[in-house]
Amino acid sequence: MSLFPDSNNSDCRSLFEDTKKSLNELAKNLEISSISNSFFTEIVIPLTSFFNSLEKRDHPYFICFTGGQGSGKTTLSEFVQLALQVGCKKRSVGFSIDDIYKTPEERESLAKSIHPLCKVRGVPGTHDVKLGLDILNSLVHAQASTLTPIPSFSKPLDQHYPKETWREYKGKPDFIFFDAWCGGARPVSTENWKPPMNTLEKEEDPNGIWSKWSNSELAGDYQILFEKFDLLLMIKVPNMEHVYESRWLQEQTLAKTLKDPEMKKKIMNKQEVFRFVMHYERLTRYILEEMPSFADIVVERDKVFNFSFLKTP
Repeated sequence: MSLFPDSNNSDCRSLFEDTKKSLNELAKNLEISSISNSFFTEIVIPLTSFFNSLEKRDHPYFICFTGGQGSGKTTLSEFVQLALQVGCKKRSVGFSIDDIYKTPEERESLAKSIHPLCKVRGVPGTHDVKLGLDILNSLVHAQASTLTPIPSFSKPLDQHYPKETWREYKGKPDFIFFDAWCGGARPVSTENWKPPMNTLEKEEDPNGIWSKWSNSELAGDYQILFEKFDLLLMIKVPNMEHVYESRWLQEQTLAKTLKDPEMKKKIMNKQEVFRFVMHYERLTRYILEEMPSFADIVVERDKVFNFSFLKTP
């Protein structure tokens, strides 16, 4: 039986009314014009109510939202955080696996010593997992006056913003949210390793040196971080083709928000986006097949951005 509250009950209706203005303002700030009230009432508010109902404890809950590129995990996380803050008076903070990328110089070094594809950000092995663990430990053990810097990464520039511009979270939160396209993923079995899966792998990694290296990295420190999750939520999209189109839409949306002409020059065209997503395809396909069986919560999303719960606690 689901532990989720009925979105039509009085508590959920009240929570939605209390947060409606703030949620709509956030949607406007994120330049999301097509969002519906049903997304709030049937997804955001029930999730918020569920998290708010968890047993109180001295240390924060660490919750991961995972899903393919452009699936909406970061956006959903931001809405839930806001609803917890405004409607439930809970302290929450979030960061992304994108915020803990290794530097371009570190990735360049990997490209020289392991494989040229290591230069491209995204797959396991290109993140500074220690930085993620340091952020988590700082937040978990924070005192009231503790300031925890939250890294921020510029995708168009492919590098972190200057540290002096990073936001600082003060104190200990009730909830820590982490969004990651591969959050909670387990290494792919190498017993029946599949041949190159797309044009990128065929042309640049025909022997699987890079893909096997990344899989080996996933089996390492990433698992230490993932084991700290209290809850894993997966946004399940219809198929891999949907991931390609969603990432292209994400790039178009990013282009609209950028004001700096130089930054706009860094925006990828459709062909470049599709080639970029090919770096993620092998693990993404595995996640789509395997993760629904062990994720705590699965939210299904169709091609026109309709969300529904496929699995709840």
